[in-house]
Parts: sequence; structure tokens; C-alpha cells
Amino acid sequence: MSDHAATNEQHRPDVIRRRLAGGSRHDYLADAVLGAIDGCVTTFAVVAGATGGALSPLVVIILGFANLLADGFSMAVSNYHGTRSERDRVEQTRRTEERHIEQVPEGEREEIRQIFAAKGFEGDVLERIVETITGNRRLWVNTMLTEEHGLQLEGADPVRAGAVTFAAFVGVGLVPLLPYLVPGIADGAAFAASGVMAAVAFWGIGWVKGQRLELPRLRSAWQTLWTGAAAAGLAYGAGWALQTLFGAGH
Repeated sequence: MSDHAATNEQHRPDVIRRRLAGGSRHDYLADAVLGAIDGCVTTFAVVAGATGGALSPLVVIILGFANLLADGFSMAVSNYHGTRSERDRVEQTRRTEERHIEQVPEGEREEIRQIFAAKGFEGDVLERIVETITGNRRLWVNTMLTEEHGLQLEGADPVRAGAVTFAAFVGVGLVPLLPYLVPGIADGAAFAASGVMAAVAFWGIGWVKGQRLELPRLRSAWQTLWTGAAAAGLAYGAGWALQTLFGAGH
């Protein structure tokens, strides 16, 4: 099916009705992409910094896994609390609007009137809109939440957002450590393989992000790759500088 035919299919009246009845669903792509990028950056930065500091492969593995789990958990918990805070804000604002409707209903009706007047409605049409919205208490409150406060009624699930972040962080963050788990591999070869695998991971994350968001995929892939490369370069330079200054070794 062509893109034009698929677009037409999505805009049939019955399809639109089912989609709107199902409500909006949060897309956890942002949580996954952020977790994946941060996981890969964090782990490869540890690998690069330890290599620049001439530390042993065992130290790379220990530091890598410790950072992978601790930072992944920290990021997941932060995302959970951030998402939960957004939900709490919606509920707090809902209670405030409920109270205002009880105490100053005419003032709240005037807010609805001015909101839709600003959208270009006027006269009898505007008054019918006001009467329709304020005639349904839940619709009235929801309209105030979205139109006056700019809030999303259907946000992300905090537990799922945290879980997606943690899974992406650990799953992609493990990639730069894999070469160091191969028995007998030389230090230089392990670092080179880690760099290549991290670059492929960054490229893939950027490509998928561009595809899902309908952005130029090549540009998105390059941007993500250079983000990781810059972080790794800083970490390697820091490790090398510290080893040079203080003689850190195996």
C-alpha cells in the first residue's frame, strides 16, 4: 500500500472514530532513545577513560558494569519520579479547577468563552460551544486542563517509563563492554572492537529515531554518532591526562 493510500485509509470516518475513542497513547520512544544513548555514552566513556589511563581490562569490566547498573538504575528512577510528578501536577490542577467551578462558575465560563474566542469563534457559535462544554463537568475540567494550563491528560505510565529507560540503558550500554568479555583478546583489539561496536550502536539509535520521527535518517544517525564520539573523546583525554600527571597505572 502506498503512503498516499495508507493516509487515506487512516482518515476514513470509521477509522477516525475508533482512533479517537481509544484516546491518545504515550509513545515511549523518547524514553528508549534517551536511555540507549546515555547507556552507550556512559559505558564507552568508562572504557575510553580507563584505556586512556592505561588501566587493565579487568578494571574496565568492573568499572563498566558498576556504572552500567548504577547509572541505569539512577536514570530509570529519575525518569519514574519525573513522570510521576507530571501526573501529580495534572491531578492537583484538576482539583483546583473543580474547586474554581464550584466557587466561581461564571468566571470559569468566561475563561472558556475567551479561550474559544481567541480561536476565532464568535456570536451564537461561540455561545453554543460554551454551553456545550460547561454542560458536561468532566469535559469542562478537561478543557481547562488542556487549553488553559497546556497539560496532557494521558501521560506516560511512570513504572513503564522507568522500565523502558532502564532496559534501553543496560541493553545498549552493554555493547561497548562485550569485547572485554572475550577471553584472550588483546587490550588494543578489545578497545578498537569496543569503539566500532559503540559507533554502530550510536548509528543505529540515530537511524531508528529518525525513521520513527520521520526525520532525515542519515542526519539523525550522524548527529547521534558524533554525540557519542565527543563524549568518548573527552573521557579518553581525561584518562590520558590523569595517567600522565599522576602516573596511574595497572
